[in-house]
Amino acid sequence: MNKQGITLWLTGLSGAGKTTIALQLEQKLKKLGLPVENLDGDQVRTHLTRGLGFSRKDRFTNIERVAYVAELLTRHGVIVLASLISPYREMRDYCRQLIPSFAEIYVKCPVEECIRRDVKGLYAKALKGEIPRFTGITDPYEEPLNPELTLNTAEESPEESAERVIDFLRKRGLLPGSTGTG
Repeated sequence: MNKQGITLWLTGLSGAGKTTIALQLEQKLKKLGLPVENLDGDQVRTHLTRGLGFSRKDRFTNIERVAYVAELLTRHGVIVLASLISPYREMRDYCRQLIPSFAEIYVKCPVEECIRRDVKGLYAKALKGEIPRFTGITDPYEEPLNPELTLNTAEESPEESAERVIDFLRKRGLLPGSTGTG
């Protein structure tokens, strides 16, 4: 088994399932005895990037700060689960350049399904005009062009998505018993 860390950058619309998948992954990886840290977008905005808004500039500053922390952790052998909308390709490309061991995981879900799920009620508010610059409604989301892995959460359960990520890590030689053939 390789002792290197990796940052798994889960990107997708609000409500696509990023946090749910990351939590399942965190549990699975901890059961394997692996060092793992979960950098969830909502938690990060509460503790690390409080005060930033949702302008393009503020969103990029948010991503820069998370990428810095992710790089530090990854360099020290930690598997980082970064689940952030990160709507612009430029942001994700920045992360890829900064973090040597990086995998972009596109948590794909049609906006219509995210609106149907609307766990936090954010889409309803955005559609009423109560939330300006809401990704997928009044602000763009640039889909990844070449992600290392795409999870289609409208067609697979969070458990299935998490297992696909585990398989990805196994193929990369990052899990106990892995051969690193991928």
